[in-house]
Amino acid sequence: MSGLQTLDIVVILVYLVGIIIYGISKSKRSSSEDYFLGGRTMTWPIVGIALFSANISSSTLVGLASDGFQTNVNVYNYEWYAVVILIFFSIFFLPFYLKSGVYTMPEFMQRRYDKRSRYYFSLITIVGNVLVDTAAGLYVGSIVLKLLFPDVDSTYIIIGLAVAAAAYTIPGGLNSVIQTEVIQAVLLIIGSCFLTYFAFDELGGGWSGMMSKLDAALASGDVNFGDRAAEGKYIPSNSGEVFSLVRPNNDEFMPWWGLLTGVPLLGFYFWANNQFMVQRVLGAKDLNHGRWGALFAGLLKLPVIFIMVVPGVLALLLFSSLDISNLNYPLPDGNMCENLVDCPNLTYPVLLFQLLPTGILGLVVAGLLAAMMSSVSATFNSASTLITMDFVKQLRPEMTSKQLVRAGQIATLILVVLASAWVPFIERVSDSLWGYLQLVIAFTSPPVVSAFILGLFWKRANATGAFVSLLIGGAAAVFMILSASYDISPYINEFHFLAKANLLFVISVITHVVVSLATGQPDAQKVAEYTYKKEMFTEETEELKALPWYKNYRYLAVILLVVTSIIVGYFW
Repeated sequence: MSGLQTLDIVVILVYLVGIIIYGISKSKRSSSEDYFLGGRTMTWPIVGIALFSANISSSTLVGLASDGFQTNVNVYNYEWYAVVILIFFSIFFLPFYLKSGVYTMPEFMQRRYDKRSRYYFSLITIVGNVLVDTAAGLYVGSIVLKLLFPDVDSTYIIIGLAVAAAAYTIPGGLNSVIQTEVIQAVLLIIGSCFLTYFAFDELGGGWSGMMSKLDAALASGDVNFGDRAAEGKYIPSNSGEVFSLVRPNNDEFMPWWGLLTGVPLLGFYFWANNQFMVQRVLGAKDLNHGRWGALFAGLLKLPVIFIMVVPGVLALLLFSSLDISNLNYPLPDGNMCENLVDCPNLTYPVLLFQLLPTGILGLVVAGLLAAMMSSVSATFNSASTLITMDFVKQLRPEMTSKQLVRAGQIATLILVVLASAWVPFIERVSDSLWGYLQLVIAFTSPPVVSAFILGLFWKRANATGAFVSLLIGGAAAVFMILSASYDISPYINEFHFLAKANLLFVISVITHVVVSLATGQPDAQKVAEYTYKKEMFTEETEELKALPWYKNYRYLAVILLVVTSIIVGYFW
């Protein structure tokens, strides 16, 4: 496996130094609104690209390639479903978020319910940001750099990456984060296109040629699936199954019923409730720009299958039996990886170092590190926003705007330390990075999604019902985690993680409904201001008549759904 040449290292260093300087130059910190929400001046292209860049982070990039290698294109279901969820989000939730002028999602929870739900949700979100987004981003950066610099201790690599990402996040706030994300998204897309091109070039043919070679390799048994057959796991028998988005009931990653139930649930939390993502839309200059930006982000998600998932699938043909023991990459048990079947998280780095020529390799590695910095800096900013606005400001309401900014900067420093400390535990939890990300979200999101959906669409939902459902749902999630670790309930342990997410959601909804009906009426003013009414749709229809069709988000949403249906239909 080839390493970096001098030209590659120069490209990486120039980029990293340049992006830090550029990020600092775009800082806004004169007020808390400037620092945490970029002054609410973001136009739709910036909002859309920032959403895409923050979502397609280094952990997602490596995770998509890894699961493309393990589960084929099935992982793309999380990507195209984002379009449907973003449209639903734009129609129903975004108007309430922007009109309320909130800084955080937990703050909106207080507007609809009370402080108890706000503090609980804020704490859960902060923990999730540290365990999922920030730590996973640092983990990915450490994987790549450890391969490049095997003699450097992983701890120093992780600390260095965290400091680099914090270098412009702490002084610059959300505006610095978003402005750098735009550049990094462009670089990320270019790098992914290069990788896809060279993967097909290595195979020596186009799409049809690749499918034929895949059929031949599967028929002859040349593709290494490790022990999956012995473990009773699903193995595709032809290229059509490899490139099918729908899987049978025994598929370990995403059975067909999970596509209909669990994926929308996790996706709704990620795109509509997660501070990490929604904060970008909260910085939009108005509702239309927020909606256009969200739809633009959905459009950018559609080509992901070709430039980020397919290369991982092609690794089945190219490198499933490649000896990578020379990388000296350790497994959790102390042994070294011998092939990608043992260490699927190395799929993306192996593709990079095996396929890309000097110069371009440096550019793409810079893009990968850029994605890591984008993800980590974004979560630093969103988590520090939660800590400052949901806790510090509530405990010390007399603090000035500049003092709140300083508190946010201190909170970011603390998060750097906590996230760096958690990174070594990721591989112990799951051998798949994408599996780890979805697993954590599956246990944390259902009670929150229940509270948001019932709060917006059911007028009888009250504060006590929301808080109790969050506690019961959270307790059930903890039980499932402990049961998996200590085999408390073998029956529950056998459930697919998407089935567990569905079960948690049902428990939370039932608890919320029962407790709300058993306790007092909700606050009438909160119901009037924060629940959806049919009249809102009628009023909005009249307002949209003044806009040309290409500015009417409803027409744009329909067009986006049609394009999505064509792409998904091809791989169905």
